Amino acid sequence: MPSLVSAIALIVIAGLCYAALCAASPLGSCRRCRGFGFKVKQNRRGRIVRGRECRRCRGYGQRIRVGRHLYNVAARLHREGVR
Repeated sequence: MPSLVSAIALIVIAGLCYAALCAASPLGSCRRCRGFGFKVKQNRRGRIVRGRECRRCRGYGQRIRVGRHLYNVAARLHREGVR
C-alpha cells in the first residue's frame, strides 16, 4: 500500500513540475530541426550549409508544448462558453 501512495504522489509532483515548466516556458525547441529553424545540410565539399526552412515550425525553431496547447484549448473553450 505505501508503494501505491508514493507512486501516486510521484505522478502528481511530476505533473505539477510539468505544469510549472509550461507556465514558465510555453515554447520548446522544434524536434525536427532541433531549434535551428532550417534543415542543416552538407554541400558537395562537405561543408555544413543552411537548408530549407523547417515546415513543422515554419522557420521559427520553436514549437508550443503539449501542456500549454491543452491549456490554451481549455481557456478558449471556457471563454467561448461564457459569452
